[in-house]
Amino acid sequence: MIAEAGAALVCGGLSGVMEAASRGAYEIGGTTIGILPGDDRHQANPYISIPIPSGMGVGRNVLIVRSSDALIALPGGSGTLSEIAISLNIGKPVIDLGEWGIDGTISASDPEEAVKLALSGI
Repeated sequence: MIAEAGAALVCGGLSGVMEAASRGAYEIGGTTIGILPGDDRHQANPYISIPIPSGMGVGRNVLIVRSSDALIALPGGSGTLSEIAISLNIGKPVIDLGEWGIDGTISASDPEEAVKLALSGI
């Protein structure tokens, strides 16, 4: 849905949810940007059209947030939690699709609503 709207998908570029989101956008011709933790662009999943090796480990989360207009937070771990905190600290909207329940985030009931909110420029 992000690619269908003409927006680029920015993520961490690795496996799991990042790969699934990248695949969906890539397969319909969207731009996918992966900000990788290491120095090797070949770490990126096969659906990343623009791999950016940061060499920053988890510090890349700052780059992911800074490169985005809004964050859609799915269920995850401490990496997702750090991205939520960074986003809130710098005033970027966070759409909560993972039931994080953190003050300042905006809850979405499904992916369609999350993308609509993210693209609306809240």
